[in-house]
Parts: sequence; structure tokens; C-alpha cells
Amino acid sequence: MNVTLSTDSPVTLAVDMLAIGVRPKQLSRDPVLVKIDRALGGALQQAIKDEEFKAKAGQTLHVAGRGRLKAKRLLIVGLGDEPASQAFRVLAVKAARECEKRGSALALHASGADPVALSVLAEGIMTGAYRYTRYLTGDRKPKHTLKRALILLDGRADPAARAAVASGQKVAAAINLARDLVNCPPNDLSATVLANVAAEESKRAGIACKVYDKKAIDKLGMPLLMAVNRGSFEEPRFVHMTYTPKAKAVARVVFVGKGLVFDSGGLCLKPADGMLDMKMDMAGAATTIAIVLSAAALGLPVEVHGLLACTDNMSGGNAYRPGDVYASRDGKTVEIINTDAEGRLVLADALAFARDLKPDYIVDHATLTGACMVALGSYRAAFFCNDEGLRERYMAAAQATGEPYWHMPLDEDLRDQLKSSIADLKHTGSRYGGAITAALFLREFVGKIRWAHIDIAGPAYLSDVHGPYPKGGTGFGVLTAVELLQRLAS
Repeated sequence: MNVTLSTDSPVTLAVDMLAIGVRPKQLSRDPVLVKIDRALGGALQQAIKDEEFKAKAGQTLHVAGRGRLKAKRLLIVGLGDEPASQAFRVLAVKAARECEKRGSALALHASGADPVALSVLAEGIMTGAYRYTRYLTGDRKPKHTLKRALILLDGRADPAARAAVASGQKVAAAINLARDLVNCPPNDLSATVLANVAAEESKRAGIACKVYDKKAIDKLGMPLLMAVNRGSFEEPRFVHMTYTPKAKAVARVVFVGKGLVFDSGGLCLKPADGMLDMKMDMAGAATTIAIVLSAAALGLPVEVHGLLACTDNMSGGNAYRPGDVYASRDGKTVEIINTDAEGRLVLADALAFARDLKPDYIVDHATLTGACMVALGSYRAAFFCNDEGLRERYMAAAQATGEPYWHMPLDEDLRDQLKSSIADLKHTGSRYGGAITAALFLREFVGKIRWAHIDIAGPAYLSDVHGPYPKGGTGFGVLTAVELLQRLAS
């Protein structure tokens, strides 16, 4: 898609849809709305009155161009009193979705858009237009595709404005890649394919990437990852992406992603309904790929590593069993309690590898527990952290992007649930506080490094459109992680 800046008048632009964002207090005095209402002979203000449009956040109003505007359709989007970045993202996403239904050319105007807002608008247009169409044929293919989008400026398009739009597009491309990976069916996305995508995208971005096959993983010393893979016909992969900035790095951050390309539950088999969407269990890995690619595309002065622990969890004749005991990369022995709690096992070895890189911060993303969704629902991620400074930075970044997180406790009273009588650790506790005991298990493998664990089981994959997120893979977590890196760099 081509997203560009324009100083053309919204009244004279020949596009399929003209979208304008407006605050409640601007409804009657916004200069652009006044100009359009005059061109429409008062029809816009009449529609605002008739439809009781109050410009609440996300509220929309459709008005026909009536031949008096060059645009075929006019879309007014309420911005409410939301912070600028969140309001403009909603505007861009809604406009792109609506235009996709009816045409291929969109013009978008938002008064007072500074470079940060322009970046958000460009990103929102591209992510709003996202649809996963790889397997659609014939009449099922979309009839319209958004091909051209203009962001209308009140002033001139200076280099800072153009750079902001370019940045937004780069991050959006990474988010949409993550969505594609999460949406891809498991018969076409094995651990090997996922690793190859990471390698190919890394090469395209000019960053280093090393892919470890099964023999190399065994030699590397990742017994827990190897254990989860035992029941599978497909080999595991471990991926290490490295973005090294040209300038001196202000920090080193390692992102770790759970890459379960399909989770049957292993011998502790999931019910059929619980297995249906388990292609999405690699969303943490997809998020990690997108974060590293975004950091490279933006040229941030932060050294960023991405670690992907990739396998499926199947029930073949050599599958690992409840009651088995395995060593981990850092030497701790782990008693297996439930083979459907495999994510924390592959992450444990990956986190130990991350610790060896001696980073300033480690952040892992994983669709880890159903308990997290029971506690927080489908739209919010659980955030666990062992460092107050990192927690404050991350929560501030999340607030800036509008991605919903909730800080959860690392409750020491639950740590006893992980005690084993025959090994150093059990890898699960009781069902009560299950998201917390999972985080406590992961903490065992990060040492004293400042670390955050983000359980994205809910928002990584949605059953329907919600806010700025599409049905299916969402790319949740990329925006906040990139915002954190940008703040570290500033």
C-alpha cells in the first residue's frame, strides 16, 4: 500500500472515501468540517444533528458526497477525549476498514497531527487495512483492496513529517507479518518454516540470524526444548536474531518468544475444541520477530536480540510423559506434571540462553496460560516483572500505545507449589493462580537480570474484531515493545 502526505484541499480530492477525525468540542467549529459542510449545503451539520453524533471515541458518521465533494463518501470519526496517539490510531484503523469495503483510495485528515501522530496514522492505516486472504479463492477473494492512502496536512510536508509516516509504515509492516504468521495454518507453518521466515526477513533487513537445527539444539544444551519435541515428527528449531545498531548501543535487550507452532497438549491431550486455534501458540515468536525487525527498520540505538524456541507439542510414541524428569539448560532438574504446560519448558531453556547474553533487560512474550484469560479476559495481557524500574518503563510505554496490560504479582506464597520431591522443580502448580506459578517457574531461569514476562494468551488471537485489532492474529505487544525501545533510546 502507498501511504503519502498531501496538502490538497479535502473538498477537491477525488477519492473513494474522505475520513476526518473530530473532537467533541470541534463539531461545529472545525475549519475542515465547516468547509465541507458549506460544500454540502449544510447537509453535514444536519446529519450530525439527525444522527445525534457526539464525536465520542470511535463513533462514526457516514455522509454521501452528493456530487458536491470529489470524494464519493465522507466518514466522520469521533476522537472523544482520548490521548492523541490512541485517538488517531482508532481514526486510521476505522477509516481503512470502511474504505476497504467500498474502494481502494482513502484520504484522511486529523487536525493538529504532529510527527508522532503522523506515524500513528500511517501505522493505523496499514494495520486497519489488514486482511488474511492467502487461502481465499474465486468469489471469496476480497473485491476491494486499499491501494492508496493520503494523509492530509494543514501545513507543508516537511522532512520530519515524511520520516514519521515512513516509520509508521515500517512498524505496521512488521505487525502485519506477525499477524500473517499467527494466522497461517499449522500444516504450512512448521518450526522449520517459522525459523526460515525469521532468517529470510532478517537477511532482508540486514540483521544477523542464526538458526539451530535439532542436532545443534542438542549440542547447545536445551534439554527441555528437546523434551517437548520428542512426540513430534517435525524437528525443533531455535533462532537467534541480532540487531546491532551502527551507533553505540545505549542498552542491550533480549526478547524471547514462545514458538509452539501447534499444541495438541501432548499426552495430556487437549479436547477437540481446545485444539482448534492452537496454530496461534507461536504468537510470542511472531511478536518477537516483529519487534526485532521494527528496531532495525527504525535504526534505534539499542542492541536487540530475538530468541525463538520453536516446536510443536504432539503425542507420538516417544512423547515426553507426566512423571518424567529432565535437566534444563542451566542445570536445574524439572519434574513434568502436565505435558500441556509445554510453553514454560521451551521458554526456560531460551531464557537461560538469554541470560548468558548478559543483557540489561529480558522480555518474553508467550501465549502461556488459560488461567491468564480466566483472570483478565481476552483483550488484556498479564505483565509480570522482577524489577520496579522496568515495570514503570513498560507500563508507561503501554499507556502511550493504548495496548492493555495488567501488572500481576510474583506471589512468593505460591512458590511452594513448584517444589518437587524428586527434582529441583515441578513445572506446574495447582490451577489456582496458574498464571502466577507459570511466571514463578520462568523466573527460576533468568537469574538476577531485569526481566518481564508477558502472557499474551488472550489478546494475541481474537475470535472477532475488537477495537484496532482484527479477527485472528493481532500482533499484540509489538507497539509497546517498540515504544519501550524508543524510550530507552531517547
